[in-house]
This record gives sequence, structure tokens and C-alpha cells, in this order.
Amino acid sequence: MRPALLNPLFASVTALPGVGPKVAKLLARLTGRDDGARVADLLFHLPTGAVDRRARPKLVDVVPGTVATVAVTIDRHRAPPPGRSRAPYLVYASDDTGSLVITYFSAHTDYIAKLLPVGELRYVSGMTVLYDGMLQMVHPDRVVDEAGLAKLPLIEPTYPLTEGLFANQLRRAIEGALDKLPVLPEWQDPAYLAKAKFPGFADALRRLHRPESLDDILPNSPAWSRLAYDELLAGQLALALTRAHLRRLSGRRTAGDGRLREKIIAALPYRLTASQERAVADIAQDLAAPHRMLRLLQGDVGSGKTVVALLASAVVIEAGRQAALMAPTEILARQHLATIAPLAQAVGLRVALLTGRERGAPRNDILARLAAGEIDLLVGTHALFQDEVAFRDLALAVVDEQHRFGVHQRLALAAKGEAVDMLVMTATPIPRTLVLTFFGDMDVSELREKPAGRQPVDTRAVPLGRINEVVAAVGRALEEGRRVYWVCPLVEESETSDLAAAQDRFASLQQRFGALVGLVHGQMKGADKDRAMQDFAAGETRLLVATTVIEVGVDVPAATVMVIEHAERFGLAQLHQLRGRIGRGAERSTCLLLYRAPLGETAKARLAIMRETEDGFRIAEEDLKLRGEGDVLGTRQSGEPGFRVARIETHRDLLQTARDDAALTLTRDPQLESERGEALRVLLYLFERDEAIRLLRAG
Repeated sequence: MRPALLNPLFASVTALPGVGPKVAKLLARLTGRDDGARVADLLFHLPTGAVDRRARPKLVDVVPGTVATVAVTIDRHRAPPPGRSRAPYLVYASDDTGSLVITYFSAHTDYIAKLLPVGELRYVSGMTVLYDGMLQMVHPDRVVDEAGLAKLPLIEPTYPLTEGLFANQLRRAIEGALDKLPVLPEWQDPAYLAKAKFPGFADALRRLHRPESLDDILPNSPAWSRLAYDELLAGQLALALTRAHLRRLSGRRTAGDGRLREKIIAALPYRLTASQERAVADIAQDLAAPHRMLRLLQGDVGSGKTVVALLASAVVIEAGRQAALMAPTEILARQHLATIAPLAQAVGLRVALLTGRERGAPRNDILARLAAGEIDLLVGTHALFQDEVAFRDLALAVVDEQHRFGVHQRLALAAKGEAVDMLVMTATPIPRTLVLTFFGDMDVSELREKPAGRQPVDTRAVPLGRINEVVAAVGRALEEGRRVYWVCPLVEESETSDLAAAQDRFASLQQRFGALVGLVHGQMKGADKDRAMQDFAAGETRLLVATTVIEVGVDVPAATVMVIEHAERFGLAQLHQLRGRIGRGAERSTCLLLYRAPLGETAKARLAIMRETEDGFRIAEEDLKLRGEGDVLGTRQSGEPGFRVARIETHRDLLQTARDDAALTLTRDPQLESERGEALRVLLYLFERDEAIRLLRAG
């Protein structure tokens, strides 16, 4: 149960003055809370800038295009002519150095006459522009008299807004939220707070929402850093508790005799890389230990993770037990099966596939064979953790692209057996800080090299204006018998977007190249998707127009050319994933990044990095600098919680401190029962890491 003292922070925003159902709906959209915004969500919605009203320039000194606060005398009003409701309402004002036109659209005449009475002195604050040679201020943020000026914050924070929500409505709601702040116990170590010069939790929030200087609202300010450290500590504590829980749940030693692994390695058409050998050895050692394995295997595109997963599975199968491999999409599950099946057949492993598509008698047959122990390795999608799926003795669960599954789904698969060991894989190399942040409960293996024989990919950026040359080059590649991917960002033309859509591009390329062109996208039925991929792999179609469904796991070594249309719209990791679909055979490969000019700074940097390097680990670090952590892990899209307060690019140095603090705390106080331990429980609930507290209770 959440501590009662946090209830005011988890109350609905409708408990705040001036927040009715309409504003509450807008606040829910702003904070990304489908189930309704709470008071805490507003407190953690931090400013991105501020209006500085300390300077009061004369009109002659105002720089157009900046926010200014000026003292002016109101000279006259000019209402729009009758019948012209769209014309602006103009108020002419001046000081002893110049003139200002204050402009309102759709104005209430009485209201403006009262707000800006002729002959009176008023202080107006807002964005200034130059229009027809005249200094103007459209819809000022503030209009006050001398008494109102005394109450006006000299530095007023500005916040990200959502359509329909006004800055004043949000500010009023945040002020109301600050008034609801309860007195919370201090969960940080007093010596560390003093050394870091951090304020208390409530003081930090007040300082950010009621800044006294422009420096107060910077992410590296003491106030923001304090809250970031709170959030990082909550995360590291939760990960450490999860790990301790798994360590406490005694594992089962599983030591194979190596016979299957030897046969699989002998059946491979290439030698294992040094890091593959190291990863397999580490996994075998973990499996033979008395506690549960929880290991992250991260490798670059095409570094051979599936083979490591198969060899890990072989360890438990040698000992007479079973393994499962879960992938986030059917296309990826089938791709894993395509890699595993020939090797499994060569060494006598019994492998089956279970996705949402297997139904009726075939599905029942798989379930019966699985329960009887007649299937050694089951590959599938989240269909694997449905209730009716029962293993005879599941020893190892391999989860691919872990960030697309929640922790509870990972645990649901682990619950299919007794003391199941977990191997989590990701094809997106993750920057070290994010490994600590999101996978701190795991040991880590990295596959750094590419398998032997991989060719470097020649990557070039080409403006969209030269698309005809690109189509001609694709034609020459097809004449040489090569296979080509053409990737588009959307399935069909939308009203709001002028992006080339897959179906339109397919139609235009089909006109030129006829039956050689195939199409695959995410809205196709599974069977149609598979057929399109099989036709391409078999060479029946040689130019495949695709959306990003081919991003992960698709393996056609004969494909040597990739065109990515509107490359500026893709993230760096995604571009790298897509490029990884070529360069898999012995021939040289080319990747063309088609972009619409002019490029923004971020897009320009992205394309430059793509041309410079194929090292996924370096690309991941650069991606983190450009985009921030939620996007890099895909959590923004999947709804997994990223950070609300911490900014990894600013606060990464605090992460190791939080990790060490969490580890030391749990060594001294494993059940969080001391005075600080109790306060840390409050912190876990506050940042919604309370799953970890349930693990404490579960022992």
C-alpha cells in the first residue's frame, strides 16, 4: 500500500483550484497520462525556459523578437470596423522614447477597455515584433498596474504546453500543486546532500517552479540535480531489489556435457567470434551456478546473437531440460527459427514455433508435445506466456528485444518453470549509462565483432531531387542480378504528410521494373508478409519496397543495396538497424540515404555519423546525445517509463553515485527497515517503482 502521506500527490488534478474536467483532460494529454493527470505529474512537469522581467527597457531600447516588460501610457483604442470581426483590436501606447501597438484578435471590447484604460500607466509584458515599421505586442502575457507589478514574479518559468491549454492555466495548476506538497521524510544521506549542496526535495520543487534567477531552472542547477538524483536513486534501488530478489530465489544448477554445443559449432558455416565464445562461456558458467542467471546480451546488427542463444539453449537441453526464445514480432520469431532450424536439424534438436497464428489442432499438438517434453526449444512471440502454455521443465528463457516487453512479461515467462534462468538480448547497442539505468539488475555480455566475411557498407547521402538518378542506379543493380531494399517511412499518404508512402513508391517502381518489385509493410496479414519476404529471399522479386518492419532480424544475404527514403525522418539507431540488413554476404553493399533538403542540425549530424561509422556502440552513444534516453530505448513509443526529471546527458555522473548508494544501502539494510530505509520506501512509491517493494514482501 502506498504511504498515506503521498495521497495528496497522487490525487487527481481536479482537486486543484481552477481545474475542471476540460482543463484536466488537457493536463492528462500534456503529461501523457491516459488515466488522468495527478498532482505529482504537474510537479514533475519542469520549466524549459523563463521570462525575465527584471529588465524594464524604454521602448526605444526594445529588441523586436524578444519578450519585454515595458511601462507605457495608454493613448487610444481602435476597435475593428463593424462587420469585420476578423480585424484586430488595436491599443496605441507610448513612453517618452517611442510608441507601441498592443494587438488583440477576437477581442471582448469591454474587457480591453477596462484592462487598458486611456490615460493610465500600465506595465505590459509579452513577445514583441516589428510590423509595418511599428513595434507591436500581440496578446501580452501580462497587463498590470503599479500594485499588480509588485505581485508579479520577476522571473516566470515557461513550460511545454499542449494544444488548447494556456500558459496561465498551467501556471495556476502548478501553483495549486505546490500548495499541496506534504512534508516528506528525507531519504537522502545528509552527508551527501551537504557535499553536493542539494536542497531538500520540496525546496527543490519550489525553486524550479518559482525561480529567483535564470540559473535556477537549468538542468544542472542544484534544485534540478537534486530531483534527478532522487529519480536515479529510486531506479537503481528498484533494480538492486529485483536482483537481490532473484538471487534469493535459489536457482537450479544446470550443467550440460557439451556434446550438443560441439555439434552445433561444427555445423556452423563460420567460426565463432571471440566475443561469441566469451558470451557462451559466461552463460554456461551462470547456468552451472546455484543462483539464477539474469544476463543481458547486447550485440551490434548481425553480430550473431541468435547463435549464442541457441548454444545457451543447448546447455540446458544437454541436461534434459527445455528452453524458450521469445521475440516481440512474428517476423522476428520466424527469422530466429530460420537461423536455428537447419542447425537444430543437423544435431537432432527438437524445435517448434508458437505465435498467435498457430491455432486449432496444430497449436494443440505443439502444446501437448511441449508438456510431454518432446520439444527442446520453443520459439515464439508473447503467445509463449499465455496460461495454457506449459513446459515439462523450462530451464532457460531467452527474451529478444527486451525493451519492447515490460518487466511483468519477462517475469511471466520465467514463471513457466522452476527457477528459470533469463537471457535478455537486444540488437540495439545500448550506451553504458543506459545499461546501468535500465538493466542494472543484469550481468552484461557484449558482441563487438561482426562474423567473418562481413563486408563494410558504402553509405552515401543523396538529396531527394536526385531520385531519378537513384532509380536508374537501382535499375543497373537489378540488371546485375543484385537484390535491393527500398525503405519508406509511412504505409500510405496521409492528409498531413507529404512523405513518400510505401504503396505509392511500390506502384511507381512496379511501373518501371514490373514483377521484380515486391511490397511488405506492417499492416499486411502475417501470411502475406511471410510470402513477400520468401519471394524476396528466393529471388522471385528482387526489389523489395518496405516500411520499417524489416528493421530487425530480416536476413537475406543476397541483398546488397538499400535505399532509405526520407532518411532525415528516422532516428540514428533505426537507420543503423535498417542498414544492418545489407552487407551480410560476401559482396560489397551500398546504402543510399535519400533526404529532403534543407536539413536541420540534428538530421545533418545523424546522416554524418551514419557515413562515418558502422560501429553500433558508437552510434548508440551519439544517438543518446542527439535524442535523450527514452527515444534511444524505444520507451517513448512503447509506453515504458523513461525519466521524468533526470536528463542522462546532464546527470549521467550522478548515476554511478546512485548505483553505489543503492548497493551500499541494501548491504546494510536489505529489507529497508531502518529510518532511512522507511524513507526510501516513500521514494520508491513517489517515483512509481513500487514493484520493487512487492518483491521485498515476497521475500
